[in-house]
Amino acid sequence: MNNNLYNMLKTSAEADVAKAKLTLDLLSDHAVGIGDHSTEDFYKNAEEALSLLADANDRLENLKKYKNEVDYPHPNI
Repeated sequence: MNNNLYNMLKTSAEADVAKAKLTLDLLSDHAVGIGDHSTEDFYKNAEEALSLLADANDRLENLKKYKNEVDYPHPNI
């Protein structure tokens, strides 16, 4: 994988981590700023933020793993 593609994918995943953390922070510490949302909306937003965080962290982990495999290929045993 070339560096430009790797950097784009990594930056995208890092941005999703930041968005998810900000959303969870707003929901947990500043819920009053959310406005007229139902409890169901609150729970849905929290679940979506957690899913985004998990997905982004998974993408980052897989990028690291893939990059290591490409940079340091293991011989077939």
